[in-house]
Order: sequence, then C-alpha cells, then structure tokens
Amino acid sequence: MLKTIKARYKNGIIEPLEKIDVADGVEMTVTIDVPSPISEEERWRKFLSSAGGWKDIVDENFLDEIYRQRSVRNRPEVKL
Repeated sequence: MLKTIKARYKNGIIEPLEKIDVADGVEMTVTIDVPSPISEEERWRKFLSSAGGWKDIVDENFLDEIYRQRSVRNRPEVKL
C-alpha cells in the first residue's frame, strides 16, 4: 500500500501528523521530501521578483468587477 502523509522530524524521530493504520513494530520504507532551507534574504528576493506580475494582464472589466463586488453590502447592519 502506498500512502503519503504529513510528518514532523524532531529529536531524530519522524512523527506522523496523521493516523496511519499500521501495527506496532512493522518495518516500512519511508521516502521523504525535505524542504530546502531558504534564507530570509532569498525569501524577500523571491517576493520582490513577483511584484508587477499581473501588470498588463488584467483588463478594465476585471478591475470594474472587483470594485463592484466590494461595494455589495450583503451583511446585516450592526445594531449596538
């Protein structure tokens, strides 16, 4: 059976974050996908590189629809 679950590595132990239906003591092969560490500087650089990504892609009708939706009042008035 092949199953993908979330797990946490702590103090040399891989701890499942989800319930798995396996009897105690069963040996298994585990394949892990280790996220690569990223520095704060690299994270910021990636964030800035996305700036302006929608420029010249969004048309005026889309923007008009956003502003129209923002003006819709569908929540009841608050009574104090």
